[in-house]
Amino acid sequence: MVGGKLKSFEVSGDTANAFTLTTVRTLPTDRAPEIARKFVGQSVEVTQVESWSAPAADGSRDATLKLTVGSLPVSVAGTESLRPTAAGATLGVEATVSSSIPFVGGKIASAAEPFISKALKLQGAKVTSWIERG
Repeated sequence: MVGGKLKSFEVSGDTANAFTLTTVRTLPTDRAPEIARKFVGQSVEVTQVESWSAPAADGSRDATLKLTVGSLPVSVAGTESLRPTAAGATLGVEATVSSSIPFVGGKIASAAEPFISKALKLQGAKVTSWIERG
C-alpha cells in the first residue's frame, strides 16, 4: 500500500460533459528508492490533473493525465481511458515518467516509475470500489 493523505480534490466543470479533476496528495517516501528520498525527504506532495472528455455515445471517456511532484523537476504525462464493460467499466492508464535533473534524472524517473504506478493502481482500485457501491 502506498499510504498518504488526501489534501484536496476539486472538480471543475459538469461531469456530464468535459471536466477536470485536480487531486493533491501528500505521500510518504519511505518506500521510494533512496536516490529519490535524497531529493524529497520524508514526504512529497503530488498534484494530479485529469482533463476528461465528454462521454462518447457508448459512455466511454478519455483524459489527459499530468502529475507533478512537489517542486521537483519530475513529472508524469499520459492518457487515461474509461470504457464500459458488461461488468461495469475498465480504466486504462498509459503514462511516461520524466525528470530533467542533470545526470541523475533518468535514474530518478526509472526509480519513481514503480512508485507512481502503485499510486495510480491504488487510485483505480478505489474508483472501482466507489463505482461498485453505486
